[in-house]
Amino acid sequence: MRVWNRSSLPAVGTHDVRSFRAAARRTLALRVLFAGGAAFLLAAAVASARDLDPSDRGLLPTGTTGVVVLDLSLSILDDRSGVVRRTLQTLVDTDAPVGFVIFSDVPYELLPPGTPAKELRPIIRLLTPTGGGKVVNPWSSTFRSGTLISSALQLAQDMLVGDHVEDGSILLVSDLETSPDDVPDTAKVLRAIKRSGTPVRLLALGPSSDARTLFGGILGPGAFTPLADGPVRAPEAPDARRRPLPKTLLLLGLLFLVALAAHERYAGRLALPMVA
Repeated sequence: MRVWNRSSLPAVGTHDVRSFRAAARRTLALRVLFAGGAAFLLAAAVASARDLDPSDRGLLPTGTTGVVVLDLSLSILDDRSGVVRRTLQTLVDTDAPVGFVIFSDVPYELLPPGTPAKELRPIIRLLTPTGGGKVVNPWSSTFRSGTLISSALQLAQDMLVGDHVEDGSILLVSDLETSPDDVPDTAKVLRAIKRSGTPVRLLALGPSSDARTLFGGILGPGAFTPLADGPVRAPEAPDARRRPLPKTLLLLGLLFLVALAAHERYAGRLALPMVA
């Protein structure tokens, strides 16, 4: 048997090549098995990594500058003030950049887009019930004579456009009940915002079936965000050590490396010394 230099001929000359056919078939089968297993593990790891994205689980999509649109009608703050305060406290905990709009019959820009969410703390205090169990704030008597959702949503979108926010989103905190004359305008504004690509999340506070149908029919059922439960918490500093390890992703990565190592060990090409 002669060993040829790879630069001239990348092969091994032998008179008994047929005796290698069984080994060649076995090696080919192992290569296909290990390569297929590695590809499967890589795909599974990619799918597992996508599940780590929290953008669809929070109040606002991750990486966006959200505008919170809060309904201050009487039914909201008298019956659902705890949910509203927990919602705002959750935003404070994340300290994401936000804008803030309050509305009833007319909307009002309270905070511009990009404001740190910690600036919502004074608003949480204003929405806390007094000793009589009622929420008394600067807007209690002069700002809650009716409900027009269309104008509030339009103001939120105008704020994002006017401030040139590229990755903007809107969180509507409301019972989704608007004046009957405002229903067509609300539907029109919702469709326009959807066409613009701005995500809209809905924290629906006891909406009627008609209101849920209106908003869900335009934005889809995925726009509804679950209500926050539990007492209002004091804000905590973020701690990366509390984040759980992605065990599934780590295991799949380890198995992928094992598959590659096994491929090289049992199905790699035979290395022979070079003969000049």
